[in-house]
Amino acid sequence: MGDAKSAIRIAVMDYGVKRNILNCMVERGAFVKVFPAKTSLAEVKKFEPHGYFISNGPGDPAPMDYAVNTLKEILKEEKPVFGICLGHQLLARANDIPTFKMHHGHRGLNHPVKNLITGRSEITTQNHGFGVDPEAMKKADHLEITHVNLNDKSIEGIRVKGKPAFSVQYHPEATPGPHDSRYLFDEFIELIKEQKN
Repeated sequence: MGDAKSAIRIAVMDYGVKRNILNCMVERGAFVKVFPAKTSLAEVKKFEPHGYFISNGPGDPAPMDYAVNTLKEILKEEKPVFGICLGHQLLARANDIPTFKMHHGHRGLNHPVKNLITGRSEITTQNHGFGVDPEAMKKADHLEITHVNLNDKSIEGIRVKGKPAFSVQYHPEATPGPHDSRYLFDEFIELIKEQKN
């Protein structure tokens, strides 16, 4: 999707990606190519992407070693990485942080999330039953918690220190739903532009 002549190429690792996520990147001038879940990194690199998007999707990230191993290799590329929902959990697992099945998952609209970087709160749309282990995150010097859920204090966003890699648990592309978090796509595109220049 997008203009083939675009200067920004984003490889999308598809674990159940939503079309509006692709639209949000295309609207910002990106040329996106969607790769099936088990595509090798060697094959993806033929596209010569400037950044990688790790998609949302259903289910438990724990048995997805193929995705975690690919993401570990992607992180060695030192190129911008953005994950949403399942992609957020996979980024955690690729950095040796476990995930767990939540007693009550987060479903639907109007979930309040605080951005710890800006201090602002966002109303978000969510649909997940697994979360990132908070105790392991507290001990991880190479990771930073960027967003927390204001209802239950669960982890809603992380970034990898020293790398242009970040993720959120919720859906910033929500349609229908709140648009409070669309800025995350802008941040991803800016990371790519900064690295390209």
